[in-house]
Amino acid sequence: MRRMLVAVMAIAGLAGAAGAQDEREVPYWASIASGEAMLRSGPGRTYPGQWLYQRRDLPVKITQRYDNWRKIEDPDGTTGWMAVALLSERRTGIVTEGAPAEMRLDAAPGSPVRYRAEAGVVGRLERCDGRFCLFTVQVGRKQQSSGWIAQDRLWGVDSGETFE
Repeated sequence: MRRMLVAVMAIAGLAGAAGAQDEREVPYWASIASGEAMLRSGPGRTYPGQWLYQRRDLPVKITQRYDNWRKIEDPDGTTGWMAVALLSERRTGIVTEGAPAEMRLDAAPGSPVRYRAEAGVVGRLERCDGRFCLFTVQVGRKQQSSGWIAQDRLWGVDSGETFE
C-alpha cells in the first residue's frame, strides 16, 4: 500500500509540473533540449517531419500548445510542431546577423570587451537586465566563456525583458 501511495504522489507531482508549464502564457521562450529533434507539420507523430534539428540549446519561441506538443518558431522564422519532451525551459539566445557582437566584462556600453561572438553563435542566457544579457558560450569541450552582450543583438529574449 505504501508503494502505491508513493507512486500516486510521484504521478501527481509530475502532473503538477506539467500543469504549471501549461499555465505559461504564449508566446514564451524555450530551447531545444535534444541533440536531434524533429519538427512536424502538426501536433502528433503521424504528421510528416519537416525539419530535423541537430543543435541542442537552439532558442525557440513557443507560440501555441496542444496536449504534449508545442508549436514553435525558430530563429529563421520556420514554424512547426515539436514534442514537449524535446524542449527545455532553459533560456538560450543566438547572435543575430551583422558585425560580431561584443561580449563585455560588465553590463555597460563602455565596459571592456572580453570576446566577440559571430552571428549564429548560440549561448545560454544566465540573466538579462533589459539592455544586456549575461551570455555563456561553450568554446571547448569543457571550457565556457561568459560576457554581457547587448540584448538587441540576441534572438531568444524580448526587447526590454528582465530575468534572473
